[in-house]
Amino acid sequence: MTLNKLKGPFLALVLAGCMLLLLLHPEAALGAALRGLAIWWDVLFPSLFPFFVISELMLGFGVVHLFGALLDPLMRPLFRIPGSGGFVMAMGYVSGYPVGARLTAKLREQNLLTRVEGERLVAFTTSSDPIFLLGAVSVGFFQNAALGPCLAIAHYGSGLLVGLLMSFHGRKEEADAAGPPRSVAERTASRSATAGPPKAAGIRAALASMAEARRRDGRSLGELLKGAVQSSLHLIIVVGGLVVFFTVLMELLNRAGVMAFLFSLTGGLLSLFRFPAGLNEAITSGFFEVTLGAKASGAAASALPFKAAAAAFILSWGGLSVHAQVASIWNGTGLRYLPFMAARFLHAFLAAGFTLLLWRPMMEASPALAFPWTPVPGLYPPAAGFALLPLLLAGTLLLSLAAAATGRVLRLLRPRGSRPRS
Repeated sequence: MTLNKLKGPFLALVLAGCMLLLLLHPEAALGAALRGLAIWWDVLFPSLFPFFVISELMLGFGVVHLFGALLDPLMRPLFRIPGSGGFVMAMGYVSGYPVGARLTAKLREQNLLTRVEGERLVAFTTSSDPIFLLGAVSVGFFQNAALGPCLAIAHYGSGLLVGLLMSFHGRKEEADAAGPPRSVAERTASRSATAGPPKAAGIRAALASMAEARRRDGRSLGELLKGAVQSSLHLIIVVGGLVVFFTVLMELLNRAGVMAFLFSLTGGLLSLFRFPAGLNEAITSGFFEVTLGAKASGAAASALPFKAAAAAFILSWGGLSVHAQVASIWNGTGLRYLPFMAARFLHAFLAAGFTLLLWRPMMEASPALAFPWTPVPGLYPPAAGFALLPLLLAGTLLLSLAAAATGRVLRLLRPRGSRPRS
């Protein structure tokens, strides 16, 4: 109760301090704002806006419901989320933050996800896009194309592991919502009472789900496109405003000497755990903003494996700027921030650890594993992410079909005496 009472005055004091720094350093604040605006206009707007519009159109046409029905055999047993989470995972991994959070919020608004399922889904679909990771970070900041595959495997592999671990999140809450356990006879009677006519299987059921979703939406193509553009413009402006705000905030904190204090504090913590203290600027900057942190990690005075691990940590944490974007997108959905923050920390530490574990087999013992297709930023524009989306969706769909086929085979092989009687 005391903390809640102190939170308001503390935030007011912090904001008053920021306003004072803004008045004392107007030129520095203006320069930082222009840098943040350039990042938004040159990078974020062209890479995120098309994905926002297309995802809105896919929701309106029922494509998400189609993939939800097809991917349910894979997503529900592994991650304890509906099959539509597979589409969110593909879009989030291809286009990067905050697209996963945006689609999760839209599914939550359409009651396709419970609160716990939404928290599970956004925990592992908030990630860096491969264009930024392979091109900007590996080639641009580190000037080492061979680093890309190692960072990608560590980042996305640890993200999937976070998804598996988050399947345990909220189980008690779901059990309490379901009520006390029922007997076998009660469950059988409930299934018989709620069972309707037999449903079509596989592709036919998915197409029927898509058609039903399109019928419920009811908007014409023109209305869908107008709504998608308006909604996406609103969101991309919010994202840009937050990027500019955090860029200015970091500049003001630097002018006030706060960043220098944080650098020394982070350096002491790194030395305590036997990590190079030269990574302090990268880790501290990445705590606030992912692009600045990743760039600082490439220029840090440290051994390359530790610099790569710091970059993996920063990419998986996402920075407070991304956290603020996600929180603004979640407004009104009922999703809680604390599970998301815990998942970001877990993803960050796992990604850094995986980078160090993969370093010797990928970067030293077998340098040929560094794939030759690691892109150069100038030759690999953000729009190339659209080529990755169908490949990722197709791979996820094949895994889902394989899971469904395996489950069917196991049911056929089950001893006759153990099958439920009709």
